[in-house]
Amino acid sequence: MPDPAVAERSPAVLELEPGTYWWCACGLSKNQPFCDGSHAGTEFEPMEFECTEKKRYALCQCKHTAQSPFCDGAHKRLPE
Repeated sequence: MPDPAVAERSPAVLELEPGTYWWCACGLSKNQPFCDGSHAGTEFEPMEFECTEKKRYALCQCKHTAQSPFCDGAHKRLPE
């Protein structure tokens, strides 16, 4: 599988309501960090995740996290 596009080199820190969300895994969405269907025709699929409480979440935008969809600091280790 090819590497995803790096949308941003920082997380999207958002206050989310409880509910189901779709995280962009390809990096191509214009609605980062959420899926807008831009993965069509690629090997990537969005990741469904659920928030059970209203709070701030750091969602990965570099698409290289090991804790999808959440930021684990992988953006700091990406080559320039």
